[in-house]
Amino acid sequence: MKSWMVLPCLLFACGSLQAKVWQPSAGHTQIPLWPGTPPGVQPVPGSETETLRTDRLIAGRPWTAVTNVSRPTLTVYPPKGKNTGAAVVVFPGGGFQVLAIDLEGTEVCRWLTSIGVTCVLLKYRVPSAPYDWECKCYDHGVLAASLPSLQDAQRAIRLVRFHAAKWHVDPHKIGVIGFSAGGFLVAETSADFNRRMYRPVGPADEESDRPDFAIAIYPGHITLGHGLNKNLHFTHETPPTFVLQAEDAKTDQVRQSLVYYAALAKAGVPAELHIYAKGGHAFGLRPTQLPITHWPKLAEAWLHTIGVLPPQGTGESP
Repeated sequence: MKSWMVLPCLLFACGSLQAKVWQPSAGHTQIPLWPGTPPGVQPVPGSETETLRTDRLIAGRPWTAVTNVSRPTLTVYPPKGKNTGAAVVVFPGGGFQVLAIDLEGTEVCRWLTSIGVTCVLLKYRVPSAPYDWECKCYDHGVLAASLPSLQDAQRAIRLVRFHAAKWHVDPHKIGVIGFSAGGFLVAETSADFNRRMYRPVGPADEESDRPDFAIAIYPGHITLGHGLNKNLHFTHETPPTFVLQAEDAKTDQVRQSLVYYAALAKAGVPAELHIYAKGGHAFGLRPTQLPITHWPKLAEAWLHTIGVLPPQGTGESP
């Protein structure tokens, strides 16, 4: 059976500690993503829960999984120090089964806010297609338009642009970052912008949902083994993209990033690709002895290069 069809229990199915509903840290408030019932509502197997996972430690520490999300939210983390005006919407990974809300969410926001970037953490709906929780399998025949998570991602980008003045954000410097399954959302929002996957529910939906830049870290579902996923259509209007993956990853193997980069290059999209020999999968930003652990510095340098952050050496960086 192919590796992308079944995710091992390394992140999703083994031990846990006490479950509860996830809440952001003190001083941060979750904002409902939708004014009412989200579009395309699908059944989930239970109530939303936050669970500390101890089955596979990441850099010697457990990680937090959130599942059964039926009411998606945004949490805004303002920058520390000087505000560069840039903002990034964060899509945590989790195989569309769960959300690694700290490893690939709040910890990412800690890094982004430290470099003067507003971080907007999206708690999107899971379980979600292409994962089918009833059979505990993946249906890759599902069209991208049927993904509730994509609807949530599009709405999140539009809301950030709509609230740009209120949140002290430059509406022309709004990007996305995603990990694993969240990396697929990065690719989808980069390919399907301005093709709304839901009916408008408010004035924010008149805004563009095109990311101004995109960062995909160990992305998944980009290829199903036979070229680019048929639901992805990159053009010269696809935003500049940064892609990174480890060659030894067993889940979402390195061909995901290779196919992604090749498709971007074919479409004439400015892109930067980094492949490391070791690192595995789902390492987030947690420090290890491996060279790949320094990837945030590479991403930050790229943001300077493409003009999202001020030129280095000007004294304007936070």
